[in-house]
Amino acid sequence: MYWPLAIGLLIMAVILFLATVTTSTAYRYKHPIAPLPEKPIDQQQTGPKQPQ
Repeated sequence: MYWPLAIGLLIMAVILFLATVTTSTAYRYKHPIAPLPEKPIDQQQTGPKQPQ
């Protein structure tokens, strides 16, 4: 009668351990930052300019 409870608790412990490991690994990942454009955003428009 205690075997299903023990197996269930063991499975839950393994899942909790794996979730903790993957979460901590994800938080340690350093995302690369894209370089800033050389031109200001106003000069990058390729379409027709709006009348002012």
